Amino acid sequence: MNKFMELALKEARKGVSSGDGGPFGAVIVQDGKVIASAHNMVLKNNDPTAHAEMQAIRKACKLLDSPLIPDCEIYSTCEPCPMCLSAIMWARIPTVYYGCTKNDAEKIGFIDAFIYHVLEGGDGDVLNRISLDRDGCLPLMEEWDKDQDHGTY
Repeated sequence: MNKFMELALKEARKGVSSGDGGPFGAVIVQDGKVIASAHNMVLKNNDPTAHAEMQAIRKACKLLDSPLIPDCEIYSTCEPCPMCLSAIMWARIPTVYYGCTKNDAEKIGFIDAFIYHVLEGGDGDVLNRISLDRDGCLPLMEEWDKDQDHGTY
């Protein structure tokens, strides 16, 4: 087994044995060295965003003092869900290695299919999306865009 995936699996086991969350672990590596590792903390934190990948990304970004970590790679015990995949992409992590697939996760009750349905243009019974007060919100975006001192992420 790949040594980094083995560490991610160890994190996942820690999360399961402690009751912190589901069987998911993640490790972020930079230049061949582990800089962050985490497991799912959804149940412990009562936080639906506390997936292993999200936890590891938060730790790595804090350690590197940047929201962008393009010189890192992530190892996850399972194919990232849409939220985690988005965070990986926003952090500019170019490579994700994963063990189990989203179908493996679905077989044990982790159903992300409804999110994929919405992302593929589905609507209706899953989520109501309503644009509201764009004219009031847009000036702040324009103000941000004019300020050249902010970083890009």
